[in-house]
Amino acid sequence: MVNNGNESNGESGNDPSADDGRSSPSADEGDSSRRTFLKATGGAAVGAAVAGCLSLGGGDGGGSSGDGGSGGDGGSGGGSGGSGSDSGGSDNGSGASGGTGSSDNGSGGGGNGTDGGSGNASGGGSGGSADIEGPITIGALAPNPENDPIGGSIVNGAELAVAELNENGGIGGAEVELAVGNTEEDPSTGQQRYRELVLNQEADLTTGVFTSEVLLNIMDDIAQQQTVHITAGAASTEVSAMIAENYEQFKYHFRAGPLNDLDLGRNMIDFGKANFEAMGWDSTYAMVEDYTWTEPISELFNESLGEVGVEVGGNQRYASGTTNFGPLFDDVESADVSGMFTAMAHTGTEAVVQWAKQQRPFGFAGIHVPMQLPSYYESVNGACLYGVTQTSATPQSEVTEKTQPFVEAYNEEYDSYPVYTGYIAYDAIKLYAAMVEQTGTTDADELVSAMEEASFTGTTGNLQFYGRDEDHPHDPIYSEDAIYPVFLQWQEGEDGGGVQEVIWPEQYKTADYQPPAWI
Repeated sequence: MVNNGNESNGESGNDPSADDGRSSPSADEGDSSRRTFLKATGGAAVGAAVAGCLSLGGGDGGGSSGDGGSGGDGGSGGGSGGSGSDSGGSDNGSGASGGTGSSDNGSGGGGNGTDGGSGNASGGGSGGSADIEGPITIGALAPNPENDPIGGSIVNGAELAVAELNENGGIGGAEVELAVGNTEEDPSTGQQRYRELVLNQEADLTTGVFTSEVLLNIMDDIAQQQTVHITAGAASTEVSAMIAENYEQFKYHFRAGPLNDLDLGRNMIDFGKANFEAMGWDSTYAMVEDYTWTEPISELFNESLGEVGVEVGGNQRYASGTTNFGPLFDDVESADVSGMFTAMAHTGTEAVVQWAKQQRPFGFAGIHVPMQLPSYYESVNGACLYGVTQTSATPQSEVTEKTQPFVEAYNEEYDSYPVYTGYIAYDAIKLYAAMVEQTGTTDADELVSAMEEASFTGTTGNLQFYGRDEDHPHDPIYSEDAIYPVFLQWQEGEDGGGVQEVIWPEQYKTADYQPPAWI
């Protein structure tokens, strides 16, 4: 089913980032607006809204040139031949390079398909990249994209990337389509949607997945289908451990972001070393939600938080269904610490609202995924003021030269700003496109080899992957020269609203840390 994106993308609740509903032209109309074909998968509507800020539970924190023929008058020869088509399935053969020309343009040879496919493309041209047989289908796996800002950002970021690719000739000349699967933040549903995307929609790439439990449940399917998957949301190192233990089986998985859970924890430790003293924190208490992705963070806090140079009053994991944080905050307050260091993704809104309402005498900083949403201040009526969270980028930050163009294009299209999953899903698709055009093929094994050597500038940093023989193969490298998250603080803007000010790292800093006014 082809969906032209006419569903309303409007928002509900307190989130002001609403879309007024847009229509998408068909490919035949040739409209240059930033839209694309969308395939509705598993009953999920693809007009994703970015709403539901108060219910975030359940999720985790061209082609290569051919050998041109020599033409007369010094002209360059023809480009490489087209891709051959597999007569029995969806595998693409690689075209042969162009032959020697007798005039300005060499006459290219026809492509020879693999797996018994016969070549069907003629050569010629001006030495450009080989055409890739299309369409290429991108499958986006997102939690409740109509009413969850995490899932909505995945779909919107993916949609924007696909539309921009099509506006510029597709991927290697092939049109790109987007199919969406709603994981519903449930492992079994996520597995079903993955299978629908790959088997029914014939996705060439899948991306997204916010919840680590969902990702872990589709890893065997990714291995069986041998289709590249680039995660944009889930952080568990259990996935990269599977690749390390059985590379050939699980090599098709890459993580564009966020950092894996262990590197997220390391980044938090680095933040503490660089900032706690200036923030006035001489003691801290770790408060971590009990989910898979936080297990390495808690272990790292046990080992390393004391090395930051502050006293550690406690390191507590709280139940996933917690809504009353009063007793937990009593523990923090009894420890008489300067600040609470958090790791919250599935939970957190009740925590920050109760912290502010009760004016607890300690700061609030760490990872708090709901607080990353640019419209969150309005959603919680300013309760997040003075709260600090790690994130990939903000509407104000310039992490790379691609950050602000993406932010502006996203806001122009959706009248809102993305949370971190939007940046990462966008980067994942653009990385995939670059690798297909570099290799001249959609063959998964060739793309895996290319991605392992990739150094790709995205919206959140320079994306490179740990190697197959390293501790976390195919996860993004954490370093100042690669992926290095920012820490933002919600501060009051000149208009009385909230602003996400970057307080670290220094090179992206837009403001100094402000302690809560009641302390």
